[in-house]
Amino acid sequence: MNLNDCLLFQALSEATRNSLAALAHEESHPKGGFLFRAGDPAKNFYILAEGRVRLSIGGAGHISSIVSGFGEMLGWSSMAGQPTYTASAECLLPVTVWRFDAAELARLLESAPADGLLFYKRLAELIGKRLAASYGATLSVHGEREHKYWG
Repeated sequence: MNLNDCLLFQALSEATRNSLAALAHEESHPKGGFLFRAGDPAKNFYILAEGRVRLSIGGAGHISSIVSGFGEMLGWSSMAGQPTYTASAECLLPVTVWRFDAAELARLLESAPADGLLFYKRLAELIGKRLAASYGATLSVHGEREHKYWG
């Protein structure tokens, strides 16, 4: 596994990336499987290595987005102090992820404060981009052309 290719980890020191690699568990999941469901305890953080995942919110998946790029994150609730996942993550194709135990990952980041700060800044940036894309999709459904983001 090469964490250097993952945008979330690129700014971190080599020592921290090596420690992250030791924490990562590579997993494969079949098409139709779930990494997690909304309401499940948020115990793991995932990085997509391969495949396509639909993130959906609501009983019938009323709001959804697709995660399909190498290095994209899933299950960020686990790193944002949330006790449960806010979305369900369904595998639309066979999926390979790197799974991190959120408590172990948090301990590692706390032991390297400079890298921990960089990680959380990048995490916030990536969550913000996903939120902005969600706002844009919501506005387009309602026929609005001008995208105004609040945040």
